[in-house]
Amino acid sequence: MDRHSARDKTKRPGGTGVHTSLADLVRLRYKARGFSFLPRQPVHSVLAGRHNSRLRGRGLNFEELRNYLPGDDIRNMDWKVTARTREPHVRVYTEERDRSVWLLVDQRISMQFGSQRCMKAVTAAEVAALSAWRVLETGDRVGGVVFGDKGEDLIMPHRSEDRVMQLLGSINRRNQSLDARHDGPAAKGRLNQALQQVARNAPHDCLVVLISDGLGLDDETRRLISRITQHNDVICALIFDPMEAALPDSGRLTFSDGQGQIEVDTGSSRLRKKYHERFEQRLDQIHNASRRYKIPVLPIHTGAGAAEQIRDLLGRHQAPVRR
Repeated sequence: MDRHSARDKTKRPGGTGVHTSLADLVRLRYKARGFSFLPRQPVHSVLAGRHNSRLRGRGLNFEELRNYLPGDDIRNMDWKVTARTREPHVRVYTEERDRSVWLLVDQRISMQFGSQRCMKAVTAAEVAALSAWRVLETGDRVGGVVFGDKGEDLIMPHRSEDRVMQLLGSINRRNQSLDARHDGPAAKGRLNQALQQVARNAPHDCLVVLISDGLGLDDETRRLISRITQHNDVICALIFDPMEAALPDSGRLTFSDGQGQIEVDTGSSRLRKKYHERFEQRLDQIHNASRRYKIPVLPIHTGAGAAEQIRDLLGRHQAPVRR
């Protein structure tokens, strides 16, 4: 049984929370306020503090080499030129006007699960839309990789509303195509393929926001994340459903993996314990990677609006994922 690809039987195709609509993703532009991905964060934000990633901010461009002047930062001293000319010289840099932000948006069949407000895939789409609109508002470039079980879409970062609409259109198309009754089993390696795209196209000083349930994390995932974090910042928006953390005592329920289905007795305390332990193991994997590579994790669940959760997480101490 794969609970992650199970589909809530109370949901219906086209119903609220089952799929996104492009209009809804566009309207989220007006909710993309009250949070920031820039280096300066509120003291209680999950992006602040020595235990989390220290965001680099925008990169620097080399502008010129000139003679040292009183007040210049000695850390910019060019010692080779100084030694050769016997006069102190410094390297002058200017801040880049904008920064590339990559959104990795998970729209695999494992995301087509939801027990409360909406499916995980819809929550991921909302997080991506809010992030894209916020990045555009701050003057940075935005693009991304939208990936599903049948491939991925690469959208190169650009500072324009058209690029945001291209990204949202890709998310919406892949989300609309999700159907747990017909998609079949999840394809392996899609998370890593999306990370490979970013590793090839995000050379340095980029911000990478991974929006996923983290299913399929393996040694190759860790290798790719290590490679990306050498020269870029990474944030993980961990999408989960409360029912994944704790199976309710609801009698007999039917789960499906897209090809077959199985009925289980959720009244079994032993089953519920094993179910919870499996979720805890996946969380441990994610948190271990977070600590090792200094990647902040934003736990975002399907039971409430993404905008409210993001603002809450970036303004308070990190809330525990376990619910």
